[in-house]
Amino acid sequence: MDRVGSLPDELLCHILSFLTTKEAALTSILSKRWRYLLAFVPNLDIDDSVFLHPEKGKRERDGILESFMDFVDRVLALQGESPIKKFSLKCRTGVDSDRVDAWISNVLRRGVSELDLLIILGMTMEDNYRLSPKGFESRTLVKLKIDCGIDVSWMAGSIFLPMLKTLVLDSVSFYVDKFETLLHALPALDDLVLVDVNWLDSNVTISNASLKTLTIDSDGHLGTFSFDTPSLVYFFYSDYAAEDYPVVKMENLREARIFLMVSDEEIERVRAPNNDLFEDDMDNVVLRFEHVGKLMNGIRNVEYLDLSADTLEVLSLCCESMPVFKNLKSLAIKSNESRGWQAMPVLLRNCPHLESLVIEGLLHHVTDKCGDACDCVSREDKGRSLTSCPVKMLEIHGFGGTKKEMQMIKHFLDYFPSLKEMEIYADEDGPTNLEAPGMFEQIAHLFTLYDQVYTCDVQFMVRGSWIKKLTAQ
Repeated sequence: MDRVGSLPDELLCHILSFLTTKEAALTSILSKRWRYLLAFVPNLDIDDSVFLHPEKGKRERDGILESFMDFVDRVLALQGESPIKKFSLKCRTGVDSDRVDAWISNVLRRGVSELDLLIILGMTMEDNYRLSPKGFESRTLVKLKIDCGIDVSWMAGSIFLPMLKTLVLDSVSFYVDKFETLLHALPALDDLVLVDVNWLDSNVTISNASLKTLTIDSDGHLGTFSFDTPSLVYFFYSDYAAEDYPVVKMENLREARIFLMVSDEEIERVRAPNNDLFEDDMDNVVLRFEHVGKLMNGIRNVEYLDLSADTLEVLSLCCESMPVFKNLKSLAIKSNESRGWQAMPVLLRNCPHLESLVIEGLLHHVTDKCGDACDCVSREDKGRSLTSCPVKMLEIHGFGGTKKEMQMIKHFLDYFPSLKEMEIYADEDGPTNLEAPGMFEQIAHLFTLYDQVYTCDVQFMVRGSWIKKLTAQ
């Protein structure tokens, strides 16, 4: 019995919508019933790499590109005016731009709600596909993704996307004024994702009253960034520290992940302020890092904050301007041996309601300024920033079993006054001290003793299993 064939057409079309359009089209040879099901599939996923297989040299065959474009024409013609939900078009092999215009116009006319475009016509920016103004006119479009190879910098013509909730811009170029015009024309926008956007101006402003989530993932903008996003609740920011942050309005923000990037040369300059060799450039680096304090002040209402190791290093120059995070309940930090914890003492003291602290990697660059948060340097006020912190739950990830890490863990147990739970996760990505003969049993036994001596519940996880109250043999 053909159980699949007995399913109703609507369900079969739904199943076909999870395949690439080429795969869905191949089902037409199964029987007469399957021949025309593609006409009613609501999702089309057209990728020329699936059709042309450039890794096999098929792209070089005579007439193959024309055959691909004819295939897309036939699929759209077969569907006629049937409704369409999602249209994904990825062309990397120089298709005819007029044909692309016709394909996009076709699905927009049929009420497409999700549009995902990647069009590469040539090797230079001059060859970029110029998206028709019709790409910015739709009463049904809810999600729009524009990927590399598409020119949207001109933004001519009218913009009318009243239902658009999600906009993803990946590897495209934009003039700031055109970008602002676009945002103002999106009254329903909830989610904005900017990946490697090439800003054609130095001063960028992101302003939208309805925006709920904002993701910036780049590695090149060194101008200024301003944010006028009063409804924002989630913010992910990964880039080099901007030249300045003149405006940061995020009063309703609940979650922020700040992953700033710095070069080793910048760190060297910041750590050697009296070195005349770096004087001119150093002033610029220091000023940029200090201006990050404005960004932190703008996100001060967050409840969850995640900081990279580079961000912690940058914040070492913002300690005097560090805001009080009165709503912060959970703080996560990443650490490595080349970046310092100079900002940790003031950061912990400025979180009066912190409940959970997650640390990925305990080892860090040692300076005298991190001494009252860790066990690196002996000093009179050792542990002071911890004793004023109300954290109850501490997670430590990437534990390698070194003596220094063990000292840090005992330091936390000694000085966090409200600590109730500590979870320690062994590093499983590389060789560690835990693999040395007898070391695992010794450390597990020590954690068992900690669990007995301290009021804090100490647990140790290795390879997905909790190791607790284990007695060394």
